[in-house]
Amino acid sequence: MNKEIKIAVAMGGPGSEHKVSIATGQAVLKALLDEGCDAVELVIDTPEVIAPEGVGLVFNTIHGTFGEDGEFQTQLEAQGVSYTGAGAVSSLLAFDKVASKKRFIEKGVPTPASETVDCSAGVQMPQMPLPYVVKPPREGSSVGVHIVHTEEEAKAAMADAAQYGDEVLVEQFVEGKELTVGIVDGEVFPIVHIAPRSGFYDMSNKYPWMTGEGGTDYYCPADLGEELTQTVKDAALAAHRALGVEVYSRVDVLLDSDGNPYVLEANTIPGMTESSLLPKAAKEAGYSFGKLCLKIAEVSLNTPR
Repeated sequence: MNKEIKIAVAMGGPGSEHKVSIATGQAVLKALLDEGCDAVELVIDTPEVIAPEGVGLVFNTIHGTFGEDGEFQTQLEAQGVSYTGAGAVSSLLAFDKVASKKRFIEKGVPTPASETVDCSAGVQMPQMPLPYVVKPPREGSSVGVHIVHTEEEAKAAMADAAQYGDEVLVEQFVEGKELTVGIVDGEVFPIVHIAPRSGFYDMSNKYPWMTGEGGTDYYCPADLGEELTQTVKDAALAAHRALGVEVYSRVDVLLDSDGNPYVLEANTIPGMTESSLLPKAAKEAGYSFGKLCLKIAEVSLNTPR
């Protein structure tokens, strides 16, 4: 990695995950500076961005809408500026849970059965039998996600999810272990087992520092045994490849009691504080947080756009 290249760490963004993205961006900025890089802060509040003059690489840490859906990548490409992570096309595909699920099915990647409900003319109810999971298809970090077991819960969940767009994704409820698998430059990192202390891995359990409630325990490497570990890693890598994701991702997988993996999604801008899941897995694989940031930067600079 040429440390003379000026790196702007983009953080914040105009979406619902601004605060979380600032935390990620500050952590990455500090890591790059500690590694001797020429790195500067780029806080983004609006959906139109001009890269600072002299910047050779934008390290994208904007979670969710704008940063993870291909819009930011498209703007940077138009300006001729290199950036980290997935390209505009694969970012949009991975971010859209309806489109990515369709691709998973086409490529034989195991994923929960689903139904897409059109709520453009008002909230509609799905045909899928309870229990199921309700999700806005184009939001990140479990925004608007609900696990529902009753009709009353379902009505409230559909109304909430419909606030984020005309379509609502309804997925088969799979009970099992929540796992996530980091992939960087084709290397599959050790699996992280996510064990929420209550409920599921929602915003409060992901970010107790932000919500003041919830909490989660993490185990890496996940205690699955050699065969199951390989099965889960294979499913995650297949999902990563099916979406054509460049550089890196973190793939979320549910593992049921019979040992069947179900891929939920691939995150193309996963959390990147030192305590985030991708860095946890990278550390187990032998990468310090600083070295992980450097690797993402270096691979990104060598990735054609």
